[in-house]
Amino acid sequence: MSDSVPELQALADLPARYAALTEQLRSVIVGQHQVIEELLVATFCQGHSLIVGVPGLAKTLLVRTLAASLRLEFRRIQFTPDMMPSDILGAELIQTDPQTGERRMQFAPGPVFANVILADEINRTPPKTQAALLEAMAERQVSVGGATRRLEEPFIVVATQNPIEQEGTYPLPEAQLDRFMFGLWIGYPKPEEERRIVGMGDEIAARAERVASVFDGHELVRLRRAIGRIPVSEHVVEYAVSLARATRPGDESCPAAIKRFVAWGAGPRTGQALVLAAKCLAALEGEPTPSCAHVARLAPAVLRHRLVLNYAASAEGVTAATVVEQLLRDIREPTYV
Repeated sequence: MSDSVPELQALADLPARYAALTEQLRSVIVGQHQVIEELLVATFCQGHSLIVGVPGLAKTLLVRTLAASLRLEFRRIQFTPDMMPSDILGAELIQTDPQTGERRMQFAPGPVFANVILADEINRTPPKTQAALLEAMAERQVSVGGATRRLEEPFIVVATQNPIEQEGTYPLPEAQLDRFMFGLWIGYPKPEEERRIVGMGDEIAARAERVASVFDGHELVRLRRAIGRIPVSEHVVEYAVSLARATRPGDESCPAAIKRFVAWGAGPRTGQALVLAAKCLAALEGEPTPSCAHVARLAPAVLRHRLVLNYAASAEGVTAATVVEQLLRDIREPTYV
């Protein structure tokens, strides 16, 4: 009980501090309010995010500013076709002791040994290198030279993809996409937002340098434990499971409009992500427990990248976002008599 009291107090203070953190990010990033909210939810859950957007939409600036606001060590990895796993994880190198002259193997850690990793254009690197990052994402550890090394918590990967250039890329397999808690789509700014961005000029970079820390890494770890302990009703769990199951063409609950365009639906990890994210969003808004509305708000970010569409969808120009919108219309909250 004594351990849970500080965590409960941290949740009580969370909405005000979350508002301060959001304000810090919005002082640097113009617009993109939904993306900021979803990225923060994933961060407080210590989940990984995949951001899809064309170049020049401040994806790197957003993640760098987030890391600075949370007082976390930030590393950016630019993925290229010639990148090897050791370029990410590190390698055993021969080092000479300056005192004794003795030569021995010593581990030189790679850029993955940080708190917030920006995996820029992750689909530019071959599957072998993508797989090296997968262990770090899934297990929070890396294996190099026969030794396993733990990654310091919190450990959060934010990967980016350019939706335009697909030549010379290596699409992420479904198993790796499923490791991302959220798939975020960042679009062009609105006209008034773009005018503001252009008018600010170099002031954006100056504001990023002045960002103040609102949380630190240790607090994030404690908050993640507290969020996991938030109670959730069977009603909300049933709704999250219903959404996940309704994306599977072989399931009897799958609506005809969904079955027509989906080849493979979302797995059980989807329901877990929906419930955890809903708990987090409820805590950020000062609510004692999540509702189905919280689940529905975050369903697009959780579901879009987990759906494998078929040829009919491609032929008719149907996207994963369209399918999820239809899903939310077709699947109603469960009712109990």
